[in-house]
Amino acid sequence: MKLAWAGIVAAGLVCLLGPVPAHGQTASQDKPLMAEEVFKNVQVLKGIPVDQFMDTMGFFSAALGYNCTNCHGEGVLGNWDKYADDVPLKRTARRMIQMVNRLNQNEFSGRRAVTCYTCHRGSGSPKVIPSLAEQYGEPPPDDPNEAELLPRPPANPTAEDILNRYILALGGAQRLAGLTSFIAKGTYEGFDSYHGKVAVEVYAKAPEQRAVIVHTQNGDSTTSSDGHNAWITGPDRPVAVLPLSGGDLDGVKLDANLAFPGGIKQALTQWRAGFQASTIDDRDVSVTQGIAGGSRVKLFFDKESGLLVRLVRYTSTAVGSIPTQIDYSDYRDVAGVKMPFQWKVTWTDGQSTFRLTDVQPNVAVEASRFGKPQVPVKRTP
Repeated sequence: MKLAWAGIVAAGLVCLLGPVPAHGQTASQDKPLMAEEVFKNVQVLKGIPVDQFMDTMGFFSAALGYNCTNCHGEGVLGNWDKYADDVPLKRTARRMIQMVNRLNQNEFSGRRAVTCYTCHRGSGSPKVIPSLAEQYGEPPPDDPNEAELLPRPPANPTAEDILNRYILALGGAQRLAGLTSFIAKGTYEGFDSYHGKVAVEVYAKAPEQRAVIVHTQNGDSTTSSDGHNAWITGPDRPVAVLPLSGGDLDGVKLDANLAFPGGIKQALTQWRAGFQASTIDDRDVSVTQGIAGGSRVKLFFDKESGLLVRLVRYTSTAVGSIPTQIDYSDYRDVAGVKMPFQWKVTWTDGQSTFRLTDVQPNVAVEASRFGKPQVPVKRTP
């Protein structure tokens, strides 16, 4: 089963192991939970936070085109304990991790030059015979996400030029500074809503405070940031309220920052421009790159309108980096500021679409909205 279905059980993806009782959930909100505190039978992926462990499962999914049942069998559906079983593919995965680690250490001085994706490329079995059809066929279209810096980048436009044009396209620095909070409502579609439309609420307050609540059929799923820490909750997750760390924390904080893009220049550091020409949906884009926390981020701006149309951020896992892509569209005027009323999030565990129907700008938002969420109540759909 291909990657499009990887999200069926991605909310609780625990390949290579299974959950234990929730004693690991008593950690303080700032301390990341380690994989071995929450899951059974962890052997080669000890010592990494739970959210990075889940990201690692997503890397496997993307590299092999697999979902949970492809590795563990249909018996894991609805039965968390089955994930801890030592099935053959799990044992193979452990050996492959160790093999790749040795190869990178011995041949590339520890640099992560080889990953699962290097050989598998979305297939369960690496191909060993060259394909003449691929050699002499039409090359696949360029992936704009793979745009890289030119050997000799042109002097113009600079990252500063591109960002200034973006701020102007949104309404200008003065109007952006006048937007300090908003509450929005709309719809959400994703694997955890069985790809049906459900209600979503967004609460945001500058700086770096944002909460997104998706009302799925099984219960509410919440992602929140108070400007320092971030959490994610939802039904059928191995940890009811999971504190985020590393690239996942960087990503949620960046989303909160970009809700008020007047501060985009300060939200990222080490800005760079001068990337090779690229297009998205047959439209020319300008590409910039910056660092959010410790994570690399690429931003793609429509050359004609100046608006942000795509963001790709990269999260480090135990076996390699994975991308999260956010595509923005349907910009509308809110209090003199253009805001995207639709964004689509694509990552290694699935795809989700958010569509806003109503935005109330500059309203009071309780600070509790952005704190550590409550344990979600599971509903029967």
